[in-house]
Amino acid sequence: MTSCLMSAIVATGLIAQGQWASPAQAGYLPYCQQTAEGIAKKETARRAALKGDKDAQKRYKSILADQADQLRKCRTQNWLKNQALWIRLYPCDIQPGVLEEVLDRIVDRGYNQIYVESFYNGQVLLPVADNPTSWASVVRTPGSEKVDLLAEVIRKGRERGLGVYSWMFSMNFGYPYAVRPDKQSTIAKNGTGLTSLNANTIAGLSTDLGLYNPNEAFIDPYSLQAKQDYYQMVQAIAQRRPDGMLFDYIRYPRGRGSASVASRVQDLWIYGDSSQQAILQRALNNKGRELIKRYLTRGSISPGDVAAVDQLFPNESDPPLWQGRTPVPNENQASLSQRHALLSTELWRFSVAHAMQGVVDFLNLANAPAQKAGLPGGAVFFPEGNQTAGGRGFDSRLQPWDRFPGSLQWHPMSYGVCGNANCIVSQIQRVLSQAPAGTQVKPVLAGIWQQSVSNRPPLEVQMEAIRQAVPQIKSISHFAYSWQEPQSDRDRKSCLMRK
Repeated sequence: MTSCLMSAIVATGLIAQGQWASPAQAGYLPYCQQTAEGIAKKETARRAALKGDKDAQKRYKSILADQADQLRKCRTQNWLKNQALWIRLYPCDIQPGVLEEVLDRIVDRGYNQIYVESFYNGQVLLPVADNPTSWASVVRTPGSEKVDLLAEVIRKGRERGLGVYSWMFSMNFGYPYAVRPDKQSTIAKNGTGLTSLNANTIAGLSTDLGLYNPNEAFIDPYSLQAKQDYYQMVQAIAQRRPDGMLFDYIRYPRGRGSASVASRVQDLWIYGDSSQQAILQRALNNKGRELIKRYLTRGSISPGDVAAVDQLFPNESDPPLWQGRTPVPNENQASLSQRHALLSTELWRFSVAHAMQGVVDFLNLANAPAQKAGLPGGAVFFPEGNQTAGGRGFDSRLQPWDRFPGSLQWHPMSYGVCGNANCIVSQIQRVLSQAPAGTQVKPVLAGIWQQSVSNRPPLEVQMEAIRQAVPQIKSISHFAYSWQEPQSDRDRKSCLMRK
């Protein structure tokens, strides 16, 4: 047991004071952590078992079962029924004893669920020998072609009382996919011909504290090829039977500076071939189709365009029509300037709705294999990702989570930064206010136990604020293992774990 982990478990602020413990938790430490004695006992047995000591192996297995039972009973009595941790695995985790040590550390901290990154940065957590997807395997070490790290972490996690969810990037397919010559038609484009690889975008948080992910590459959610590739990948992961499947990056890229607001049709990521074809198919008459085409091409329409489509299709008595549009009474009798103003406004709203619908449809497709396998599905999103900005504009991510199915678990990334927990609680309250009745809302918090980081209060402070303000919340997750165990994470990346 490392000194940093031991101090985190037994430090005065978290255990000795005890003010965070529920009265119903008699006999258990706050947040269901293991005792220092239990941690040391298990670590000693693990090390001896790794060296081949048969008695130690039996003792270690018995300790794991006992602690799993303790964890289950503690969580039953705790106000927080599920406390989860997001984690990324590395090729070095296949080395003997490494995965066991990591999972033991997680249990020691009182977590009873983990969300394992199974598809990220253009890699998939499937063995080389059984990877039918369009992405390379995370583990590609020679001789390890049959090692199924995802199946292993699911099995070993459950042995310790951990529920193991598969966490996947979704519309972000990764740089290796985006640069393949045979995948160019799948990439999302905006009206200036840029993709997320060369546009002025801000990457999402990586699993390293304070770092960003340069590997983002967003696809066109209307691309049939992209949807087929993703569906096949989710099917393969679902075969490992995780306890659930969580879909992240259900959105478009986030622009930097002024590009963080989409206020023109050219700002929307709907210029891929498939998306353009799909939006034109939403036209309900020739006038509508022609007007949509001109709007996309030029970024606006003129009064002359409105007059031109009337002349192009004189046999159509209706005004321009597309899905969701209801003409105003006597619209054709209005002045040209009035019709132009009306149609311009409605084309903008229609284009935004088309972009958002692509996100919702992709989520439904992503979750289909999980649903078919009888596995719970969940959507990971930013609480502010669906907001309007500046009257006419929208958050450039266009993440319409308020339209996500209430049958899915909702995992709002409540990463508010204001020096205290108030803005974090406000984000959660906003999500709850818009969630359909019965939706399981499970907030994601960023931070570290017992210390403030990135102007966010410690995790226990955030959780106590949530408990007081929104007591109906019973499940919370923490981003991420690498934040709480930075040295362990770095060592695992470079295979420097001590035995």
